[in-house]
Amino acid sequence: MIVAIANQKGGVGKTTTAINLAAALALRGKPTLLIDLDPQANSTMSFLDMTEVTRTVYDAITDPHLPLEHVIVPSRVENLSVAPSRIALAKLEAKLVGEMDAHFRLKDKLEPVLGRFPHVVIDCPPTLGLLTVNALVAATHMLIPIQSSYFALEGTDDLLETIEKVRARPNPALRILGVVITMHDKRTSLARDIRLQIQKVFGGKVFRTVITKSVRLEESPAYKESIFTFAPGSSGATEYYRLCEEVMDRA
Repeated sequence: MIVAIANQKGGVGKTTTAINLAAALALRGKPTLLIDLDPQANSTMSFLDMTEVTRTVYDAITDPHLPLEHVIVPSRVENLSVAPSRIALAKLEAKLVGEMDAHFRLKDKLEPVLGRFPHVVIDCPPTLGLLTVNALVAATHMLIPIQSSYFALEGTDDLLETIEKVRARPNPALRILGVVITMHDKRTSLARDIRLQIQKVFGGKVFRTVITKSVRLEESPAYKESIFTFAPGSSGATEYYRLCEEVMDRA
């Protein structure tokens, strides 16, 4: 299972979902790979010391002689490894302009390591550019986090159009695994109304699990921990483990 976590809107909980879903999968005892495709490298910084990162996904994608295997670093979380990012990833689109295989670079690099990692989670940048398309071409499934805010569904048509273009040619097997509502404040009527609106648009694709607003979820990456070790008794830990269970049921 290769899950790309994508939404071109920023601040919707993509990285929080990526790091905690990956950690939850690893907790189930299966080797899991977290690929950070966001030049901001927040997923990387959540688990690794950046001063110790020497090679990144950018190096593997741009160097035909460098296997992804040589980029992957084990994290402190048992069964969880990370393919790290740096700001250099922002230059990838310019680097690969005109290359015939530009959309397939990640897929080609990933295939040799799939035997090691039954589960792969890809954290995508908040754009619909080459990096996100590489993730969608490589993925078997896509998970869409949507914040329960006033502008929640803005840009959704563009995202769905990109998915259909990827399905049309490079990856017809790509499936939308589901939509997860994030940063939900169940105390407000607006959030409840937005949740109903999201459910109306996506129907059965919306996960039953809703990720509520949580200070613990915001704090845990600063301590280079997932929510499961930072605050195992918190609502965030419970919700992300439930989401993991739903993901496994649907995959």
